[in-house]
This record gives sequence, C-alpha cells and structure tokens, in this order.
Amino acid sequence: MRDLATLPKAHLHVHLESTVRAGTLAELADHHGVGVRARTGPFDDFTQFAAHNGQVRDCLRRAEDFHRIAYEFCAEEAAQGTRYAEVTFTAAAHGERLSDPDMPLDAVLSGLAAGQAAHGIECRVIVDHPRKRPVERLEASLRLATKHPQVVAIGMAGAEDYPLTPFAAVFRAAREAGIGLVHHAGECCGAPSVAEAVTVGLADRIGHGFRALDDPEVVALLRDRATPLEACPSSNVALGLVESLSSHPLPLLLDAGLTVTLNTDIPSTTGTTLTGEYQLLRDELGFDDDTLATLATNAVDASFAPAATKAALRQDIATWRAGS
Repeated sequence: MRDLATLPKAHLHVHLESTVRAGTLAELADHHGVGVRARTGPFDDFTQFAAHNGQVRDCLRRAEDFHRIAYEFCAEEAAQGTRYAEVTFTAAAHGERLSDPDMPLDAVLSGLAAGQAAHGIECRVIVDHPRKRPVERLEASLRLATKHPQVVAIGMAGAEDYPLTPFAAVFRAAREAGIGLVHHAGECCGAPSVAEAVTVGLADRIGHGFRALDDPEVVALLRDRATPLEACPSSNVALGLVESLSSHPLPLLLDAGLTVTLNTDIPSTTGTTLTGEYQLLRDELGFDDDTLATLATNAVDASFAPAATKAALRQDIATWRAGS
C-alpha cells in the first residue's frame, strides 16, 4: 500500500476556528481569561459542540491571534501532504464581535501568506455565514470577499432548516462578482436542504450533503449538475450524525455516481488529520489506493484553485497512483 502522507491532497472543507492546536488554545484561553481547553468528540449533540466552539472563538481577539492560527494551519496541513487548501472562516461574525470589520480577515490572510511561504502550501479562504444571522451580515461577507482575491467563495452554515430564500439576492450578486458559493446542507437536515442549496443557493459545492441519499430525485439533481459533495466522515461521527465510520454513507454516495471529496471539517475536535481521514477509509471501509486517488483528484477538480495548480496536482496524484 502506498504512503497516504505522500498522496498530494486538496482540502476543501475545514473550519479555521476548529483547527487550533491544543497548546495554542490553552495559551490564548489563559491570556484572555476564557475557561476552555481543547476537546475531542464525541459530543452529545450539535448544540454542545456549538457551545464549545463559541468558547474557542472567544479566545480569538487580537490580530496576532488570528495570524497565529492561520500560520499554524498551514504548517499542520503541509505536514499531511496537503498541497492546496480552502479554509473556511467566519470573518464578518468576528469583525462584528470585535467592532473591527476588516481586522480578523486581514490578520488571517497575513498568517496564511506567511504560512504558505514557510511551508510550501497554497491556500484560499471561504467566508461563511450562519443562516439565522441577518442578510446584512452576508452582504458584509460578500464585500469582504470582493476586496481580497484570496477569498474564493462565500457560503451558508448553521441551522439547515432555516430557509435560504432571504439571501437569494446576495447569492446572485456573488455569482455576478465571480465569487463561488459553497453551502452546508444535508448534514443535520434532509434531502430538501440539499436541493435548496443547489437551486436557491446556486451552490458550486455542498458541504456534507450525505442526506441527499434520502431522495432519489435530489441524488439525480446532484448527479445531473455534477455538484461535488464535501464528505467529512469523522466529523459526522463525532457530532452524532452517523453512528460509526464503518456505517458512513460515503460508499453509497460514490455508488450513486456522485462526485465526492474527502475532508476533515473540525480536525481539532475529531483529532483526525486529512491523511488520517484517508487512512480511515482504507482501514474501516476497505477503500483501495485507486479509489483514494480518485477522491483526491475529485477534490482538485472541485476546488477553486488556479488552472496551473490543478494541472500540477492532477499529474502528481497520477504519479502517486502509478507508484508501488
């Protein structure tokens, strides 16, 4: 079997606030007086995870805090053989919380630039927005995205039962501005949330999306539009959304002819790296190296990476696949 750490990877679904190293979190928590420490799942429910995640976010207050976690993200990803990453960051919410709309994203982009230079990885940013928050904040996210070429997409997160229709005009504006759209759907709610993300949300990709399997018509919609899914198996298990890795529906998504990518989502919570996710598919689901290389190639193809980056990664994955 080939070494999965050397498989060239693209990482498309990972939340920056859920990548903070345990030691870094302890230092920031002590400095800011927040009573939180690193914790791995499982959680009792999504609400319990959200409360913990809120405490982690409260440890991010200064530009140097955001710069540090972005830099360390690059180091961690590069060590896993990730060559290209699109990291999700709730920029407008942090800016609103800290009464400085630009500082959090500026600091993250600075940290990513330093991390890319030091560790030989290429990174872009997706700015996300909780569905229950005002449309005006999503508009602020779009303004931030259009100011920075490194921001490739905006997307909706949070309560999937909250409708996307109020945000439709912002989605159209993003499309016109050349900003991608990547929405969480089909994680906590069923297939209708996936269909809505595609039709109303104009999604280029779907975060999670595995509950599309509940409705053959939604599966057909995804297949016909070639909309990629961002599978995050360890996250789904840690948050109690799937019983176990061995019962994860990822193989069924592939059998249905859907384009699937592999991601970590919340690695500091699951304790699993991107290489670890690939290893789990090998160990728990019996995926062979050809299938794992296909997942890696899917991520490259589904990314917003420049054409030259995609071409280089495809070639290097093919070389890994052909190795012995």
